[in-house]
Amino acid sequence: MDVILKKILYVIIVLSIFYPLHSFCQERKIIEIIEAGRFTKDEDKYPKANILSKGDNLRVKLFHDGAIITSDKTFFYSKENRFNANGSVLLKQGDTLELKSQYLKYNGDEGKAKAWGKVVLKQPDMTLKTDTLYLDRILNIAYYDSNGIIEDEENLLRSKKGRYFINNKKYSFKTGVKINNPRYDIESENLDYNLISKNALFFGPTLITGNDYEIHCEKGNFDLRSSIGNFQKNPKIFYNNKIIEGDSLFYNESINYASASRRVIITDTINKSILRGEYGEVYKDKDSAIITKRALAINIIENDSLYIHADTLIGTGPPDKRILRGYYGVKILKSDIRGISDSIYFDESKGKIELHKKPLSKKQIQILSLRSRLKLNPVIWFNDSQMSGNEIYLLTDLKTRKLDSLLIFGNTFVIDQDSINKNNYNQIEGMDLNGDFINGGLNNLQVLKNIKVIYYLYNDKGDLIGIDKTICSELKIKLESNEIKNITFYTSPEGNVHPEDKLDPNLKLLEGFIWRKSERPESLDDLFK
Repeated sequence: MDVILKKILYVIIVLSIFYPLHSFCQERKIIEIIEAGRFTKDEDKYPKANILSKGDNLRVKLFHDGAIITSDKTFFYSKENRFNANGSVLLKQGDTLELKSQYLKYNGDEGKAKAWGKVVLKQPDMTLKTDTLYLDRILNIAYYDSNGIIEDEENLLRSKKGRYFINNKKYSFKTGVKINNPRYDIESENLDYNLISKNALFFGPTLITGNDYEIHCEKGNFDLRSSIGNFQKNPKIFYNNKIIEGDSLFYNESINYASASRRVIITDTINKSILRGEYGEVYKDKDSAIITKRALAINIIENDSLYIHADTLIGTGPPDKRILRGYYGVKILKSDIRGISDSIYFDESKGKIELHKKPLSKKQIQILSLRSRLKLNPVIWFNDSQMSGNEIYLLTDLKTRKLDSLLIFGNTFVIDQDSINKNNYNQIEGMDLNGDFINGGLNNLQVLKNIKVIYYLYNDKGDLIGIDKTICSELKIKLESNEIKNITFYTSPEGNVHPEDKLDPNLKLLEGFIWRKSERPESLDDLFK
């Protein structure tokens, strides 16, 4: 027997360590009557109820677990430790919580209340209004499912359903959630809001509308004081005539700044141009957008997409004066045009594209060979024709949005792979080049200053006649389908036609010849290689 008692005592001791005694048997907190004007009973209508009514300048006042409940009339069931209160009901818990309603049903053992009829729940920093409110005083949770309105210092919040965690000062809203702030409006289907931090969390389709922006997302958070937010799951920012998309978006209203990460798309809705990449930033005050990491710009020329890739792309200026700049490893791709350069300048308002090389240092100028320097020049391809120079300009007709002209300045070099014999190359070396387009294709070219030419001549049967080697100060080229058809020399040309077998193979290539077809991008994937 002693052994059994010892075991029982041991179990009790263990349980008392891990589970305090009050968890097994909590002290029952009885509802107390503080005062009332009248006291009656009506067993027929209200069996077991004590009917407490106001009178003689006294209202009904009850006390339970730190709360005072005041009303005009109360049906008090003492044995069941509950009551039903009617008429200007007020539940006050210290200085921190005040609940007003027309009716209140309260269970002291459960610590639960139901209030209805013009319900107002107040705390020092917020007011909640609804038709029906449920209060759990043990868990300190209040909730409603019949539309509620919450006001704090700056915000007005509405929802069909809401749950308020009193200790944490946190709301959980569902269905038809709306927040009105002097600076913005928020609509959501599922939103958590912290009264202390003023931070809102979204867990469903959400729209934030500011004075000059819109934010769409299905997940995220937004600081209602600072207007700073992070957004995920199909987020979009409509901002300054731009649409910003990405897997994750950040926005700061105070500095007019937005950024995006992963699968980023920045759309210019005015110019109908697009920037893509893995990271992007938009600065409203500077009217600029920056995109990096697999950066890609898409513009429409001749009803055809022009793709521009660079390590970094920057779009600046208002819609009518938009300028795109690209730096490092520039590649361009269009159905009939390919190009590479160190940097690019695209003035959309003027329809002008500039391809530039990286400026050479004094040391590079001294130690690099001519061939090494020329390898750094920008290059553009039209079908099998390759053109390079210190600077390359493409001009577009703004009315037709078609290519209008081509300009090359400094160290111009044109290489056209022979259509009959792919091992042969027609070559033109000069200082500058002017060209024009007709129906999207190069039509005429003019080359100026210090010109050297190597050109393969064929008869009508396609037999090689010879190789024309000429120098002059000016020449004009007629093209069809971007291929050289004839060359006209001006200003004291000097040259001869050499039979192929009589010409030294080393003389078939001009000094600056560099065939760079291996660098030429042929597809979108090539832009990122």
